[in-house]
Amino acid sequence: MRWIWIDRFTEFRRGEFARAIKQLSLAEDLFAHHFPEYPVMPAALLLEGLAQTGGILVGDAHDFREKVILAKITKAKFSREAMAGEEVAFEATILYVRPEGAAVSGRIFVENDLIGEAEITFAHLDQTRSQQVFGDRNFVFSGELKNLLDSIRPPRPATE
Repeated sequence: MRWIWIDRFTEFRRGEFARAIKQLSLAEDLFAHHFPEYPVMPAALLLEGLAQTGGILVGDAHDFREKVILAKITKAKFSREAMAGEEVAFEATILYVRPEGAAVSGRIFVENDLIGEAEITFAHLDQTRSQQVFGDRNFVFSGELKNLLDSIRPPRPATE
């Protein structure tokens, strides 16, 4: 199963910053098991939402030519959980983009409360290597994630 932890982008500055929102509904499958009497979103899934936000920001910086994969969480800190019924905001700011990879600094908010911070490093898979391992399929930037990004920004003008 593949979960998308972003409902929409509310701000996107190419090559700089992205802000995405996830509304945590009690109808989410995860709350049936984690935990029915205390429906909390695990920190690992909060990190995944932040990684999706940052990964799209990094991928867009190179027009999604490379496959961008999460390489490591350099650091992460949480002050509280996110609960069913709350709106979570993921903010990612690019620290650097290099040929071999990129890093973002991220913050997670519920309402206006900062509940988490992380630094995430991504690796770029070059076309030759990713073709050998994964074929033509872009497993990272699925159509759903790209459509979320396209919903906030105007189309780019065609180049001649």
